[in-house]
Amino acid sequence: MGQGRVPVMGSGAHAYEAYHDWPKLRGTHRFGNTHGIVVDRQGRVIIAHTVHKDSQSGDAIAMFDPDGKFIKSWGAEMRGGAHGLTLRQEGGEEFLYHCDNVKGFVRKTTLDGEVVWTIHAPVMSGVYAKASEYKPSNLAIAPNGDFYVADGYGKFHIHHYDAKTNYIRTFGGTRQLMDANKDKETGPGTTIWPHAIGIDTRSGAPLLMVGERGANSRIQYFDLNGRPLQMVKDGVRWPSTFDFLGDTLLMPDLKAVVTLFDKQNRPLVQLGDGRQTDGKTYEGIRNQERSAFTPGKFVAPHAACFAPNGDIYVAEWVEVGRVTKLKKL
Repeated sequence: MGQGRVPVMGSGAHAYEAYHDWPKLRGTHRFGNTHGIVVDRQGRVIIAHTVHKDSQSGDAIAMFDPDGKFIKSWGAEMRGGAHGLTLRQEGGEEFLYHCDNVKGFVRKTTLDGEVVWTIHAPVMSGVYAKASEYKPSNLAIAPNGDFYVADGYGKFHIHHYDAKTNYIRTFGGTRQLMDANKDKETGPGTTIWPHAIGIDTRSGAPLLMVGERGANSRIQYFDLNGRPLQMVKDGVRWPSTFDFLGDTLLMPDLKAVVTLFDKQNRPLVQLGDGRQTDGKTYEGIRNQERSAFTPGKFVAPHAACFAPNGDIYVAEWVEVGRVTKLKKL
């Protein structure tokens, strides 16, 4: 749609044809900021978005078949706040975990939108004076079912729960450090704008990884009890989410690029780098119509995931929404 010759991103073993605006929405639906994206075991692509102000449908979750054909939508109650989206297989069923950073809750649902549970601000942590201070961005789920919620837009802490939603601990943070000096990188164990969060099992033992923005601009590793380990800086700007295919790490970066890393977290390739000569990325572009977006260049990658065959889907933080399919060559 709206694209002539298909641009190619990357090269060699990491080359992809870029199909912008890949999914075919119904006329009653218009994407807002496309925030989250996952692929289920049937190859269906599920997208979380804020819903455009001119959309007739208020549904914030949309599902498409592997060819990009619209299947169904739901989740109008998350309009404006649909943000982080995580998919997990549990037994023979798949579930979605949602983070709403506007209304301040985390929710588990079926793929049809049936709510399993909802949890709000962890006031038991002692870090919130009021529930509205809690603005979760994404979550990660450990192999044992424990999950970790990143308060990426609130007070910057990480909250740890068990599989039954029992609160365990809080670590990382805090916003006070950034407010004191927004240009200063903070030390190990602290987290600033912890937007991306994931579980890395490539070394055998699961480790928690947190992607930080602002002055930190890094990936910080923790053990599953919240103790800080190592950091990754090379190839990192403003991490958005993480996904894995074998030993390859996929990281969409809000600063106009999608980066692949090897098992040692060395950058393999940076795809569709839209950084301009003056150093700007999405500034002044993300709120324009799609005619202002350059084919083959990203504006503000906010989520990305692998398909089993190595293709990549990228959702971007732009007001009119944009989802790109990267077809592996």
